[in-house]
This record gives sequence, C-alpha cells and structure tokens, in this order.
Amino acid sequence: MQIEKNYDAYMKFIHTSDWHLGRQFASRILIEDQEYVLDQIIAYLEQHQVQALLISGDIYDRSVPPVSAVALLDKTLSRIGQLNIPVIMIPGNHDSAQRLGFAAQQLSASGVHIIADFEQMLRPVVIDAKGERVAFYGMPFNDPELVRNHFQEPVNSYEAAHCLLTEKIRQVMDVQSVNVLLAHCFLEGAVNSESERPLSIGGSDVVPHTVFEGFDYVALGHLHAPQYKGAEHIRYSGSILKYSFSEQFHKKGVTLVELDAGGRASVQNLPLKPLRDVRTLEGTLTGIVEMGRHDPNAHDYVLVKLADTHAVLDPMGKIREVYPNVLQLEKPGLYRAEGEVVAPGQALKRDEYDLFCDFFEQVAGQALSEPQKQAVKEVILEVRKEEQA
Repeated sequence: MQIEKNYDAYMKFIHTSDWHLGRQFASRILIEDQEYVLDQIIAYLEQHQVQALLISGDIYDRSVPPVSAVALLDKTLSRIGQLNIPVIMIPGNHDSAQRLGFAAQQLSASGVHIIADFEQMLRPVVIDAKGERVAFYGMPFNDPELVRNHFQEPVNSYEAAHCLLTEKIRQVMDVQSVNVLLAHCFLEGAVNSESERPLSIGGSDVVPHTVFEGFDYVALGHLHAPQYKGAEHIRYSGSILKYSFSEQFHKKGVTLVELDAGGRASVQNLPLKPLRDVRTLEGTLTGIVEMGRHDPNAHDYVLVKLADTHAVLDPMGKIREVYPNVLQLEKPGLYRAEGEVVAPGQALKRDEYDLFCDFFEQVAGQALSEPQKQAVKEVILEVRKEEQA
C-alpha cells in the first residue's frame, strides 16, 4: 500500500530484511523458495532504478549457515553487483556478526557494505544522488552486555543500549544531510509472530521508537510483519517469506523508499509472490482429500485441522497424496463430543474403546459385533486394573 507519493524524490532505495537464508519450515528446506523471491527483488531493483538496497539483518537463519545458503547469498550479491547498485547490510540476531562481516573492507570496494561492528557504525556509507548527499548508518544487532563491555558504560537494558548507540551516531552525523539508519530490534508496541526468536526473557528487549528521532528514515529488521511505529518513516519491511503458520495472513514484500531533498520519505510496498504459499485447511478428512484433488495450489505448505470426531486411519498419508507439502496435522475434533467446543488441552472425550471401534471399522470395513464389543471392553478393563495395581 502506498502511503504517500512524492514526485520530487531525488533518491530511491529498497528496504528489506529477515531473509533467513538456510531456514527450514518443519522438514522442508526453503532455499528454492527463497531464491524465487530474491529473483523478484532483483527485478524490482532494476525496474525502479534504485540507488541502493538496504538489508536490515537476519540475512542468514543461523550463525553458521549451510553451504547452500552461503552460495545463494553469493549468487544474489553477484547479480546485484552487475546492476551497479550498492548493498548496505547489518547483522541481525540470527547472524554471526564476525562471520557476516568477514572481508567487509574488501567487499565495500565492490559496492557491498557490511556494517558489522561499532567502529564501522560510525562511518556512514555516503551516496550522492542528483547532487544531494545521503548518509547511511548501520547499527549492528546488539544487546546490553555487548554495548556495556565495548563502551564501558553502565548499560543494563536494550533501550539504554540503543540510546547510547544512536547518541554515538548523532555525535558524528551531519544534520544538514539526509541521514538513514539501519537497525535490528524489537520496537515497543510492534506486532510479532511465532517465527521470530525472542531477544530476551520477560519483555526487557523492547525499544521505544523515540530512540530513533532525528533520522530521516529508519530501516528496521527483526519483526516479520511489515509495519511502522511512532512515525511512518520508522518501519519494518517484514520478512521475504512466511516462516510460520502464524504469518499466513501477512502481506510479504519489500519497501520502496523515495526521499526528497528535505529528507521527507514516501514509501510503497512492493509485493513478493511465493513459490508456495502458507495456508491452514479445516474440514473432515474426506472433505480435505476431495478438495485437494481440485486445488490448483495443492503444493502450498499447509497445516490441516481435521474436524473428524472419530479416529481415522493414516490421515497424514492420505492427505499427502493430494497435498504433498502438508507440514502439520491437528485433530481438534477428537477433543470434543459431537457439536461441543472445548479448550485445547482438555482430555479426550473419546476413550480407548471408542477409538478402537473406529479403527476396527476402517480396517475391516464393518463395525464390531456385539460379542466383539464386549470382548474389547473386558480387555480394556483388565489393562486398566493392571495399570492401577
């Protein structure tokens, strides 16, 4: 959604974050999915003739990424380099700053600027656009202990750490220029999702948006939903893919930012279309299987919630015949009697006898006879007596 359009813009850049290269979704490796959307980002760079690409952390999904993730980043940066578009990136909480920042000095000569430590943080990447100077500062992901030890200052919270770091930047910043900041943190009041790794315990990781006052645009990373807090120019671009079922309704994309000579920013979301979407399906096993036979997007990553109130034989196998990428199966119907709604975690309404009757009928194709039912009940009673002995 375009918030504001400024037709006097003299500089354009794309803000993205949270690529999480090398991530798995359940048992599925997402390298192919990630390359599919990175191709779209490269197309946007060329289409909109931007002067920079900002990546605000969590480039990789873990500090020691798999070889396939490193190869994909190398391939992507090489292709962007062919367009002569500078890349500015910072490490996030999933990255290793030392590994990501390896050979940063040499890479900067080719247009890839990795701001991985506090010394580099104070040396902006300066880009001239139509005679105007834009300074890009990068604040690597940090925690109170790291900041306290480096600066030997009494820093005991994420808020204090970010206040100190932004003050250090302001001391060297030219206020007459346009100044952009990259940061990776959790803003107070922002909306998170299940796939984000907590930065600390008990909510002490939150940072107020007021910490970032004075910058013309703040390119944030860490939260996977695109959003802004406090002011429209202090914003998260969101992740490039849906990395959990809690994100199924997110609108993934990158943020196109246009700056005018006064530093006023207008933004526009550029959508990313996934190779496979993330969806939740609900219904009976029969209904889900029938729907899958005619679903044009049957290769999406799906969570299935079965409504059946009786036990079903090999539901995952049957669903995978039509939805090969089903990643999770839930059976909330077994936790309630017919027509009754109960809270998750409540004891099963159907006991061992009911479940065995369901199982027998599916395997044998007919219900238990009365003598068989009586025999099953007697066996269950004997087992319960032995367990209680």
